[in-house]
Amino acid sequence: MGAAMSIIPLPMFEQDSDPARRDAMTDAEIYANLKPPTSIVVKFGAMRQVGEFPYKGDAKPGCGSRLVVHTTRGVEIGEMLTTTCANGSCSKSISRSEMLKFIENSGGRDYPFTQEGEVLRIATTEDMTRWNAFQSAAKDRRDHAREIVNKYKLNVKVVEVEVILGGETVTMLWMGPEVNPNEPPPPRPDISGVMRELEQHYGARVFDRQVGARDEARLTADYEKCGQHCCCKNFLKVLKPVSMKSAKIQKATMDPLKISGRCGRLMCCLRYEDKTYEELSKRLPKKNSRVMTTDGPGTVIDGKILVQLVLVRLDSDNKEVAFPFEELLSETPPPAPPSAPPPNRRN
Repeated sequence: MGAAMSIIPLPMFEQDSDPARRDAMTDAEIYANLKPPTSIVVKFGAMRQVGEFPYKGDAKPGCGSRLVVHTTRGVEIGEMLTTTCANGSCSKSISRSEMLKFIENSGGRDYPFTQEGEVLRIATTEDMTRWNAFQSAAKDRRDHAREIVNKYKLNVKVVEVEVILGGETVTMLWMGPEVNPNEPPPPRPDISGVMRELEQHYGARVFDRQVGARDEARLTADYEKCGQHCCCKNFLKVLKPVSMKSAKIQKATMDPLKISGRCGRLMCCLRYEDKTYEELSKRLPKKNSRVMTTDGPGTVIDGKILVQLVLVRLDSDNKEVAFPFEELLSETPPPAPPSAPPPNRRN
């Protein structure tokens, strides 16, 4: 074997070695100047609840760090989203007023937010090994719960069986039978027998939570037709109803297969974009209204809301031309010319 290649360190200029003479600090220096946060916003649980919890540790977790938190359910793994303490050196820190404003705009009282908890520590290797083992056994937990449901012959679909890190509690999320809007809702299935058997199996307190089709998609789906993560899984916390009116305003196809999401309901993005479409739609002139263009007067045939284009049939040559909304003139157009009489038909 040949001689090992020696590593020659890059030269450091005198100015770079002196922090007082440099334009910016190194990452190590920035981290050293950071103070441990005193309050952290954490995402936790299968339903991705959000909590703001106090933190008394000396370590300096960053956004995305896995944390061990104590909530009303027990000890569980959470993910750090941001901090809400006065830490001027942290670019990810926000104020409590900013956080509360975000919650108000994202659902208000319906937003799954809590302050009942505490950040215990940054998750250790042992914590993550135990947590990953729980995650790997998720299918076995669902299959076991489904066997018990079938034993009691219940019309219930088990969506998830969640075990937290400390093992104090287990939560079974389930769906009932489909409800026909034209018929009275069926009685709630009696799952008390299932709960008793699960408590005996896990040796822990078991909770149940009934969820809908959109919550099921949030728990089990991955990508949508657009190629992005499902909105309900990625960022939406409050799943409000979506109406066909939103699809009509956005001039989307009425094909249910194309405007329905993984849950079988109308896609959440229709509601998410509805306000923008509605505001842009108000700017465009209505169909069959008269407008003045740079090529003369004409009649509006159609409009493209998102790109703000107006399709106009010109009076001069009857051609249909698309104009940007900003290029329409403010002058009052003359009345439409009389339409040509239909040709005489000979018997």
